[in-house]
Amino acid sequence: MRNSKGGIYRRFIKRPMDFILSLIAIIVLSPIFLVVTLLVKVKLGGPVLFKQKRPGLNENIFIMYKFRTMTDERDEDGQPLPDNVRLTRFGRFLRSTSLDELPELLNILKGDMSIIGPRPLLVQYLPLYNEHQKRRHEVRPGLSGLAQIGGRNAIGWEDKFNLDVEYVDNLGFVKDWKIIFLTIKMVFVREGINSETAATMEPFRGTKKERIGL
Repeated sequence: MRNSKGGIYRRFIKRPMDFILSLIAIIVLSPIFLVVTLLVKVKLGGPVLFKQKRPGLNENIFIMYKFRTMTDERDEDGQPLPDNVRLTRFGRFLRSTSLDELPELLNILKGDMSIIGPRPLLVQYLPLYNEHQKRRHEVRPGLSGLAQIGGRNAIGWEDKFNLDVEYVDNLGFVKDWKIIFLTIKMVFVREGINSETAATMEPFRGTKKERIGL
């Protein structure tokens, strides 16, 4: 059950704060934006930005921006090679430092995303969520969130979704700033970037209980 203070923060403070912080961050970090743009262009080629449809608030679809971290290598049938082949050393560096996430500040400025909230996942996951997991879309997706400071790609999907819904139920000014500071700490430590069994997080295929029932 949300408290009244959390409701006031959510309705009147969170979005203006997101806009102001993202604008300041874009201005302050503009030299880094420029350097990363040039390096991606030289090392990985164009396009520099990776654009993909993601579900946002109330499952409304938006285009999310990230710096490209993979090559466009394909097999003889024209299909992309596995992630661990296309993800270069430079791409791993961008991910481990979270520099690939910087263009999402533009999504925050536009209102597609928030500084803090559940991460925006793939559109094809939408039919796989149970009712509990769908609640992650009751707020704008975030640049970081409880699941990110809780282990990022090193924790499983079930734990990740539970943390997302916990955030939805308990969001507030103090909690958001705590997550912001812990996220900054994690970026410097560079923990939890990859899962234990893959270069990136394994695809979500629905909960175990739902799969057994199929």
